[in-house]
Amino acid sequence: MEKSKRFDDISFTPIHRKIMLWGSGGPFLDGYVLVIIGIALEQLTPVLQLDARWVGLVGIATLVGLFIGTSLFGYIADVLGRRLMFLIDIIAIGVISAATMFVTSPLELVILRFLIGIVIGADYPIATSMIAEFSTTRQRAFTMGFIAAMWYIGATAADVVGYLLYDVENGWRWMLGSAVIPCIIILLGRFELPESPRWLIRKGRVEECRALMFKLFGEHVVFDDEAPQETRYSQIFTRRHLTSILFVAIIWTCQVIPMFGIYTFGPQIISLLGLNEGKEAVLGNVVISLFFLIGCLPAMYWLNSIGRRPLLIGSFAIMTLALAVLGIVPDPSITLIVSAFALYAFFSGGPGILQWLYPNELFPTHIRASAVGAAMSLSRIGTVVSTYALPLFMQQHGIAMTMLAGAGISLFGMVVSIFLAPETRNLSLDKTSQMDLY
Repeated sequence: MEKSKRFDDISFTPIHRKIMLWGSGGPFLDGYVLVIIGIALEQLTPVLQLDARWVGLVGIATLVGLFIGTSLFGYIADVLGRRLMFLIDIIAIGVISAATMFVTSPLELVILRFLIGIVIGADYPIATSMIAEFSTTRQRAFTMGFIAAMWYIGATAADVVGYLLYDVENGWRWMLGSAVIPCIIILLGRFELPESPRWLIRKGRVEECRALMFKLFGEHVVFDDEAPQETRYSQIFTRRHLTSILFVAIIWTCQVIPMFGIYTFGPQIISLLGLNEGKEAVLGNVVISLFFLIGCLPAMYWLNSIGRRPLLIGSFAIMTLALAVLGIVPDPSITLIVSAFALYAFFSGGPGILQWLYPNELFPTHIRASAVGAAMSLSRIGTVVSTYALPLFMQQHGIAMTMLAGAGISLFGMVVSIFLAPETRNLSLDKTSQMDLY
């Protein structure tokens, strides 16, 4: 008699690890290209004669591209599948990164940053849906936490590369083109990955899914819900799904606006706070990046032990306090500056993971990538506006008011979480997407 096992009962295998690792390549590249431009701008500003307006446009170009890429390609991934799309977008990221090495005008730089944002944005809903759909209930917090960690690893890697190339003549070219190297590695790693089994089921390709599961795990695997579903983008606008999208978009926005500001203009912010300028400020940014990364590690386990909802609310409260201290205390010492940033970075791990975990839990497979893309696109509206306005805001109002504005944003995230954050711990992916939340 043939063995049969529920998908949720499968142990963590090498194929799970491969999908988690190579699927996280998109977030790695997002962290990398977002941070590397902040460092490259130190050299690019005099070379291309960038004023504050152009610096702001360069900062938001990738975010605008992300807005388009996530909203468009999430739906395409729900229709055509996960595997094909996340091979194509990695190739495109590499090609555009190479082209950025040869820009000669501010407009060219803005256009290429916009295009790279589109293809990186495409990878988000595709790859995260693939990872979530291959994860069991107990694995999801860890695998989504790994995605968040890979963003910070990419950001930290960019800081290190920027530091090493800071004094190199035309080092900005090599900084911007260096993303080609991880693109090639990720493409090779993704090439033999399978299609999502849950997506195959929702498309009525049940026998293909069963054959794939037997090939991967050596036994027949069953899912809680195997009913085929047609993908229609309009389904994300039902009351239940639209409320979830708005909730995810708000907490995503409130987490990433201060974080994107810190990363995109990290060296400048650190200098304004009184730390060393130039190359040494970049090295200081490496320390901040490491704290963001470290914050993901305990959060991976707290999400299953403490739960999603209390961790989200508590994290926003501490992040609010950390930024408020920097805004209230006059002439803060270096120790206080580093401590406050470290506290903010460490506790951003909970919201940082939940911005990936919640959208993949709250929506069914046939519209999951579409909904993730829609939530991310909405979150980027706020980050686009704030990233463009940040250099001007700091010029006119100073760093203290900038930190207080960040604290207010985090506080708003906490209030929204108190009213809307659901608890999805210990529920299978099929059950979380069918919860009566609101």
